[in-house]
Amino acid sequence: MTSPIVLFKTNRSFRAALLGATAALAIAGLAGQSAYAPAVAQAAQTQTVGANAPVSFADTVERVRGAVVSVKVKIVETAAAASDDEDASPAPRLQPGDPLERFFRQFGGQNGMPGAPGGRQQRGPRTGQAQGSGFIISSDGYVVTNNHVVENATEVKITLDDGRTVDASVVGADKKTDLALLKIRDGGNYPHVDWAKTAPRVGDWVIAVGNPFGLGGTVTAGIVSARGRDIGSGPYDDYLQIDAPVNRGNSGGPTFNASGEVVGVNTAIYSPSGGSVGIGFAIPVEIAKDVIASLKDKGSVARGYIGVQIQPVSAEIADSLGLKSEKGALVADTTAGSPAAAAGIHSGDVITAVNGDKVDGPRDLSRRIAGLGPNTGVELSYIHDGVEKTATVTLGVLPNDKTARGDEPAKAEPGSFKSFGMSLAPAGAGKPGVVIAGVDPDGAAAQKGLREGDTILEVAGHAVTRPADVKQALDAARKDGRKAVLLRVKSEEGVRYVALGLSAAG
Repeated sequence: MTSPIVLFKTNRSFRAALLGATAALAIAGLAGQSAYAPAVAQAAQTQTVGANAPVSFADTVERVRGAVVSVKVKIVETAAAASDDEDASPAPRLQPGDPLERFFRQFGGQNGMPGAPGGRQQRGPRTGQAQGSGFIISSDGYVVTNNHVVENATEVKITLDDGRTVDASVVGADKKTDLALLKIRDGGNYPHVDWAKTAPRVGDWVIAVGNPFGLGGTVTAGIVSARGRDIGSGPYDDYLQIDAPVNRGNSGGPTFNASGEVVGVNTAIYSPSGGSVGIGFAIPVEIAKDVIASLKDKGSVARGYIGVQIQPVSAEIADSLGLKSEKGALVADTTAGSPAAAAGIHSGDVITAVNGDKVDGPRDLSRRIAGLGPNTGVELSYIHDGVEKTATVTLGVLPNDKTARGDEPAKAEPGSFKSFGMSLAPAGAGKPGVVIAGVDPDGAAAQKGLREGDTILEVAGHAVTRPADVKQALDAARKDGRKAVLLRVKSEEGVRYVALGLSAAG
């Protein structure tokens, strides 16, 4: 059986194995596993012969390599973070008198954990090192790299192409796009590179320069394999995919076109082993240069905000809502007091355009709104109860990330919906909705991602408070000839819509 491909980012939920991670973090979780880890991409045009085969990238590399640097940082990990990023299982608990007990106590602390006489959970913060790549974008020493390379850094040092090592400080970082801006502290006239004025096309040549595995000044070449990749690393994923070989240590390094302009910033790789298999990802120039400009100007990135939770419009959802197209973003919930709420946009509406430009889906909408910035007036087109409408919205400021939590389900006598593979119960006095009290792992509900503890708020647009309300709404949908019924569901991840096929119920 092959191991699954996993996106490696900085938290355990993605099994992080970043290209610029510390040695301890890089080793953990790579054996026998697949990974996404930081990388680069972009198009290059060069001298060609025959069927557009490149002759040499040497002239271009000669011009740009002086601006590519190695970024080394000291970091401090909390005990919780260290635990999250470790794959190694703790040593087994040994019975008193076991021959191995004295060995682990002497060399590994009680139960095998160094310096932790009270066990694994008592270990305090520890220091480590991280290494990645970067590139200088101005003569006075501003350096671009990845956020994950310098996150939690207490000291940052830059090693230049000529071998000199200089101190640097973090000007600002943006976790959502994994970008960071550094500044070399000593004044000087440093070699630097420019952002590309145009984005590359699929099939264009690209050149990656960086420090894979700490091997400085390494150059690789390939092509842009695809654009607009969503690898699940953040809300604004829009990566270039390249096949120029990049590995751990390339994180934050540049991808150039043949003219020596930066078209991407290395961020992640797709790999069954942690090494390059020809699938790398880079933050495209059109995103990177705007984020870096904001970091330089303000030290942070302010994004536009309308205050909605959104999801894709599937074929079943489109049928349930009577829509002709699956394009757009379905509003699962609207935040009270948000710009969207003030404009009259409600759950169940489908946002189809921003300033007249069609919206493909939730990711497209998120990027457009974020890119417009706070205090910008925009016209949103949306469908409400089958009617096309428009609303003018003044964007707010995207607040800090929050983790949505579902209400604790109240204990109650469950109602049975065996044909859907679930049982229901009232949420309890004063609480909205109906709680899913149990789920058959092989049933239709489980196949749609419904889980025990989720709360059904609405069925076919009608609020429900008892299992009987759910049954009544399902029966009404069948009489109307619906193939599926739309449930509005609240879970720990937030509020979303689920289209449940009525054919599942006999």
